[in-house]
Amino acid sequence: MKNLKSMLPFWIIILLGFYALPFAIQNTGSAMLVLLIAVPLICFVCGLLFGIKNGFSLIFSLVIAILFIPAIFIFYNATAWIYIVAYFFIPFVGNLIGMVFTNKGNYK
Repeated sequence: MKNLKSMLPFWIIILLGFYALPFAIQNTGSAMLVLLIAVPLICFVCGLLFGIKNGFSLIFSLVIAILFIPAIFIFYNATAWIYIVAYFFIPFVGNLIGMVFTNKGNYK
């Protein structure tokens, strides 16, 4: 439970990226900027910082991917389903890299 509480601030930041940034979308170019640069960057940085602070957790990345599913129905269309995979692996990689910079290199 303590580990889940440590994930919560990062999940809130990512939720803001998933659900607030789409309001900035005005055309296809800005949609691609949000989907391909802004949100993945937020996911990577949060994964990296979580890995540095808490070590590796597969649950962290899995929940991020699940949190994106409602955004597909709210803001995007069926072509956005592939981003679930990307939004799983991007924080996963960030989390692995962050784990290298911490002494908590344990798997949870």
